Amino acid sequence: MNKKIIMALFGATLVTSASALFQHNGPWTTVKIGTEGAYPPWNGTSASGQLEGAEVDLAMDLCARMSVECVLVAQDWDGIIPALQNGKYDAIMAGMSITSERMEVIDFSQGYATEPASFSTLSSSSVASLGVSGNVNLDLGPSADVDALKAALNGSVVGVQGSTTHENFVRDVLGSSVTLKTYDTQQNLELDLAAGRIDAALSDSGSMEGFIASGNGSDIVFIGPKLGGGQFGPGVGVGLRQSDSDLKDMFNKAINEARADGTLATHFTKWFGKDISM
Repeated sequence: MNKKIIMALFGATLVTSASALFQHNGPWTTVKIGTEGAYPPWNGTSASGQLEGAEVDLAMDLCARMSVECVLVAQDWDGIIPALQNGKYDAIMAGMSITSERMEVIDFSQGYATEPASFSTLSSSSVASLGVSGNVNLDLGPSADVDALKAALNGSVVGVQGSTTHENFVRDVLGSSVTLKTYDTQQNLELDLAAGRIDAALSDSGSMEGFIASGNGSDIVFIGPKLGGGQFGPGVGVGLRQSDSDLKDMFNKAINEARADGTLATHFTKWFGKDISM
């Protein structure tokens, strides 16, 4: 959900250069948390229009531990960092990966979950013959599995959600060997993959697993290695303004408590069907 950089960083830079950064004053009694509401099972929106998902449950749990009122705010992904900077909310919980690029403009809590990225395609596609391979940590350098993936996808149309770590990987690693198509939401990416309008997709593994399990993506299979490190960072955390070090300390303490008593694992197991907490 694992998530998402380019336009968000650009927007945050504009906000910073305009000297419009929001400053919080006084003790924290209410914490507003921005989330996309379109990236299940990390965060989504129910049929009745209510925010739901692992991070929604976790946000409410962490706020209770911090003894603050929790207010959830839905925000489109491409403006999620600028809206934090200008005070629309105080924190981001939206499947946002902790990366060095993002930390140039915002801060993060410690990580609370991690899930690898994976490529997927239709089972009837010619690239499906690649099959699946092992796990690749991109921090460790060149990989034969990644080389095989690049060769198999040569000439393909590859879809990603825009302004994401997934987009960065395709641009940096696959480059001109593929045609890149970006989507505003993970859900629209999934629908186009299922309809055969793209050859392959790169996304958070858990999000695509949920789509496959729903029946709408029953013809989709994973290919290549599961990817971590590198462009994807070390995990997902709470995004925060750099000036709010006290709120960062509060979140870190609450996350430690939730990890210690098993609640952190419970939230992610409920929504992902497996424990991806960290």
